[in-house]
Amino acid sequence: MTRRGFLATTAAALGLGTDAALAAERFEISRSDSEWRAMLSDLEYKVMREEGTERAFTSPLNDEKRAGTFLCKGCDLPLYPSKTKFDSGTGWPSFWQALPDAVETKADRSFFMTRTECHCRRCGSHLGHIFDDGPQPTGKRHCINGVSLTFRPA
Repeated sequence: MTRRGFLATTAAALGLGTDAALAAERFEISRSDSEWRAMLSDLEYKVMREEGTERAFTSPLNDEKRAGTFLCKGCDLPLYPSKTKFDSGTGWPSFWQALPDAVETKADRSFFMTRTECHCRRCGSHLGHIFDDGPQPTGKRHCINGVSLTFRPA
């Protein structure tokens, strides 16, 4: 069971509402589970709604080098400018900084470690993780699942 599933089940058992109801209170854009499933592929749903991870080196956006903006696939919110993208060698699109007020973070304590998970602040879609091994000026590496993004050329 995913963390979201666990939280939704716990919330429902306590009479606090469903995951969709909780999301509606927290995010500007909310959709029912069936709406998300209708608009996303199985892999996109697994990554964006169940906090999964795509296989490394499978996203065409990993090799995207044009000027432009990377947007959330769930709600089209601009997330990352291409000028902050860099080749981390990890197999996922990587950025040293998000646009202002684009992503939110939370602690991810899975796999016996603590990482910083990031998600779209507008729709809550899981994007990836942020690490402290990126280039200057921030020293951060936003390691993002390509299936969570779309690209708009400049």
